[in-house]
Amino acid sequence: MSAVAGLSGRRALRVGPLSAVWRPRAVVVPLVLVGALVLLVAVDVGRGDFPLSPPEVLRILLGGGTDADRFVVWELRFPRALTAVLVGLAFGMAGAILQSLARNPLASPDMLGITAGASAGAVALLVLGGGALGGLLALVGLPMAALAGGLSTGLAIHLLAWRRGTTGFRLVLVGVAMAALLTSLTSYLLILADITEATRATVWLTGSLNGRGWEHVVPVALVVAAGAAATVVTGPTLAALRLGEDSARALGVRVHRGQVLLLATTVTLASVAVAAAGPIPFVALIAPQVALRLMRSGGPPVLVGGLTGAVLVVGSDVVSRTVLPVDLPVGVLTAAIGAPYLIHLLIRRSRRDDA
Repeated sequence: MSAVAGLSGRRALRVGPLSAVWRPRAVVVPLVLVGALVLLVAVDVGRGDFPLSPPEVLRILLGGGTDADRFVVWELRFPRALTAVLVGLAFGMAGAILQSLARNPLASPDMLGITAGASAGAVALLVLGGGALGGLLALVGLPMAALAGGLSTGLAIHLLAWRRGTTGFRLVLVGVAMAALLTSLTSYLLILADITEATRATVWLTGSLNGRGWEHVVPVALVVAAGAAATVVTGPTLAALRLGEDSARALGVRVHRGQVLLLATTVTLASVAVAAAGPIPFVALIAPQVALRLMRSGGPPVLVGGLTGAVLVVGSDVVSRTVLPVDLPVGVLTAAIGAPYLIHLLIRRSRRDDA
């Protein structure tokens, strides 16, 4: 074992034929994000009619406190906060994969219509729940209805954008058109719905964490774990695709198969997140770009993008419940942050094209 200087001037650890470059930022940034996430979760869980301080929340989560304290935290409050964490992770990871795949900072599941497709599938279940078709949809449940809608949309986008390859510009263009179409379909379903069903669906479409329990946590937790494992396996393929299709082929990557696998991972993560908390807007757009600037890497880092998304969702929930006079759905806060950021991205890209 020895320490040598790499080509970039960084210290590299060499063990026999293997060597690794030490990058402090790759360790420090995730640790800081995890620490911030733990603090935000403790603050979020502590809010309510029975207030608890962050140290008390952490002590109860570690097994302390009375039976009443544990019931309030574990059964009533922690599932909501954990759903926010997992949904943020799913959206952030999906956005990072899609932006790397398209090599476009505007590419995200909500901009490309994937969340709109998942929303259409879920709204069809919510709105048609009383009819024969609704009875069929009810057998698969909300997560599967959203997943079916998202997968169908992702497949349609891939087929429409495929022309001897998939360019980022064509993918975004087809996705924006698909998002508009599916949003119109969702609006039509709401018009057909009973007023009670339409109200329920409208609140869900805003992106809300209200009433979330362990039944919402388990599906998204399983998908996020599988998505994280898939990200590790497909990491070299994604890194090669960031260089462009021709460069990836020169490196021996099967481009089409890699694109399909990565797109399927993105669609699955985004769809299950939508099923758990609704189509929380702009998280998948903002989180990868923030992670990119924190890590200063060549492309949006997937796992750090997921952590950034989790901090954004939980932080928005905390702000909604502590700073604002009313408890707004978390999607309202993320939209208020994301809309100006989207305008900033469009202006910056326009100026770059003019130059």
